Amino acid sequence: MISEVRVRLSKKNTLYIPKSIAKAVGIREGSKLKLRVEGHRIIIEPVPDPFELALHGSKFAETTFEEFEKESEELQDELFGQD
Repeated sequence: MISEVRVRLSKKNTLYIPKSIAKAVGIREGSKLKLRVEGHRIIIEPVPDPFELALHGSKFAETTFEEFEKESEELQDELFGQD
């Protein structure tokens, strides 16, 4: 894995991430990134896409359709109330 690459900031403060780095951390065009400053360092982290996680991420719970439907109905009653 590549641990360091030097890049240049453009006139409009645009930073281009080399393809090898993007691939190594699993980002591509359109990916959301979080930037923060720690001292004199800029930390860039990928923000997981909730849809990608739902489709391809590890599963940690199970539910049946009936349980899902019951929970949905209860939430709808709570939000919209039955007068």
